[in-house]
Amino acid sequence: MHVLIIGAAGMVGRKLTAALLEAGAIGEEQIDRLTLADVMAPEPPLHRIPTVPVAADLSIPGVATQLVAERPDLIFHLAAIVSGEAEADFDKGYAINLDGTRDLLEAIRRQGANAPYCPRLVFTSSIAVFGEPLPPAIPDDMAHTPLTSYGTQKAICELLLADYSRRGFVDGIGIRLPTIVVRPGKPNKAASGFFSGIIREPLNGMEAVLPVEDSVRHWFASPRAAIGFLLHAATLDTAPLGQRRTLTMPGLSATIAEEVAALERFGGSAATRLIRREPDETIARIVAGWPQNFDTRRALELGFLAETSFDDIVRAYIEDELDGNRPG
Repeated sequence: MHVLIIGAAGMVGRKLTAALLEAGAIGEEQIDRLTLADVMAPEPPLHRIPTVPVAADLSIPGVATQLVAERPDLIFHLAAIVSGEAEADFDKGYAINLDGTRDLLEAIRRQGANAPYCPRLVFTSSIAVFGEPLPPAIPDDMAHTPLTSYGTQKAICELLLADYSRRGFVDGIGIRLPTIVVRPGKPNKAASGFFSGIIREPLNGMEAVLPVEDSVRHWFASPRAAIGFLLHAATLDTAPLGQRRTLTMPGLSATIAEEVAALERFGGSAATRLIRREPDETIARIVAGWPQNFDTRRALELGFLAETSFDDIVRAYIEDELDGNRPG
């Protein structure tokens, strides 16, 4: 099986690559080639499975055609401009998040024009496709009402994925990821970045800025859970999805106060004192329009799993990124 990861240099892409190489297979099919694509070619890991790094910017015409020229069997489309950056740079957000995805779907369709080709395409969407007014728990079949450019771009891509799948050009499945915490490494430009920062930085002895009130509630899952979602989506029988090809992934609804309380249980008061409250009206406005809780019974019935407490999320970060060593 030939697997293509678009957006392989990002945090989720790197972890997905590592998981695929460790398993060596997708379900019962052995992986015999892995192509890693990103704007800057990812560093190829040393492994017995041939791994090919590719520099590829989906916003450039023709790049998607090059990526699918060798007809990969499974494609993970993770590439995107994150929420804060897509809001700040309108043109860039649409060029990459929407036009790049449409080009990819078209490239796949053209590949199948002369000889049958219908790869599994796993697309990462976002809970930002939903916006106010919101019910207490949002079901999968709620109408898209995005309040940001990023959410709008992802919502359009969900519709494209469903239509190209309906026409038989691709076997697509979209997964709406919760906000993924605790993200390792440096902060990114996502408006949601502080959700990770107020755990990650204090656990590493550094100050973190909290731009919203402690009462803010949000929907979370760990990077470990995100990789589980992607791997499960890669092998899932898509027939039960019908025409609704995108699922909201399970997660945990928690407030900032609950997040900080979990931090204190693992890092003590010394960690929580490193959180500096500095209100940011722009971020607060964006976050205020995001959904807070979901009814994900459809995804759960199909076998997707996530954490059920914020302690589990913090513990996963410590185990996976701090070698299991608690601070303090």
